[in-house]
Amino acid sequence: MRTLLSIPRNLLFYAAFYGGSVFFVLGSLALMSVWRDGFRTVVRGWGGWHRLCARVLLGIRVELENPVFKPGVLYAIRHEAFFEAIDLPWLFRLPVVFAKAELMSIPGWGLAGRNYGLISVEREAGARALRTMLTEARRLIAEGRPLIIFPEGTRVPHGQRRPLQAGFAGIYKLLGLPVIPVAVDSGPLYHRTWKQPGIIRYRFAEEIPPGLKREEIEARVEAAINALNA
Repeated sequence: MRTLLSIPRNLLFYAAFYGGSVFFVLGSLALMSVWRDGFRTVVRGWGGWHRLCARVLLGIRVELENPVFKPGVLYAIRHEAFFEAIDLPWLFRLPVVFAKAELMSIPGWGLAGRNYGLISVEREAGARALRTMLTEARRLIAEGRPLIIFPEGTRVPHGQRRPLQAGFAGIYKLLGLPVIPVAVDSGPLYHRTWKQPGIIRYRFAEEIPPGLKREEIEARVEAAINALNA
């Protein structure tokens, strides 16, 4: 429920985070062609800036349950709010993320995202586009980077479930990677407009081996990413 205190806190958050994001984007654009490590540090710093603004201005803290961070793994993460999408560069080390193609059209940010390792997902594209996506994914995870996907394909309100996108099982099969599902409960706090203080939890489930049939991998991942969806 919105309170009088939440209004100035939200206004300060929007001013600080998005105002600061301009400098992070400009820094990324300036460095991405001349200093790769510096560019990646700026991107990670953007995620850290978001986490800091959320903690100090919104009163949102983050807790990790059974965290597992390792390369060569496909992390399947529940998607309830922008929070976890922005948080990824801070939560993981150099994550490679399957992202909606329309995000790549954001001026400046899209170019930086492509150079960092976002893999554009064009849902209506054919087999050729899928092969391109997988080739890029294999190249990046060969560098020891974790692979991230939101298997529902879009944000799903807390308390609701949505079938996983068919492309998730295909990517899982063709890449041949183990999967670590991650539940998150950001929805009740991190609304699109007015955000509330509290704790956002990430719950890491047990690793699922590669090679399972579509019905089994989808059922296990769906159950695990909805573990906090009460």
